[in-house]
Amino acid sequence: MSAAHAAPAVLDTEARRYPSIGHIAEILGGEGEVRVVPIPADCTDGFNEAYYARPEMLLDPAARTACSAWSFVDAATSERYTEHLRRDLESGRWDEQHGHLRQEPYLQGSLVLIRAVPA
Repeated sequence: MSAAHAAPAVLDTEARRYPSIGHIAEILGGEGEVRVVPIPADCTDGFNEAYYARPEMLLDPAARTACSAWSFVDAATSERYTEHLRRDLESGRWDEQHGHLRQEPYLQGSLVLIRAVPA
């Protein structure tokens, strides 16, 4: 995916901020169930995976600001990642590697629903 390729430190920061799914299920107790929540191509929420089919959105500073993970990398890193994505989009490289995502109505990404039923 574009963010994983173009902005790995942003995604690493995001991953470190949250407890594991297993830990959350354990704390909730009972019978745990984890369901992947499909992310629609036109998702309007401001998180990185919401732009899987529209990577150009991540060139917009407002879109990056809406995703808190971008605030945890310094300005130089953010600029470097943004320029990398811009170059890949302008050259067609992004579409060569990830263009199929533009045709996917949903992404099975990292968004999940954790449900616990008391035992």
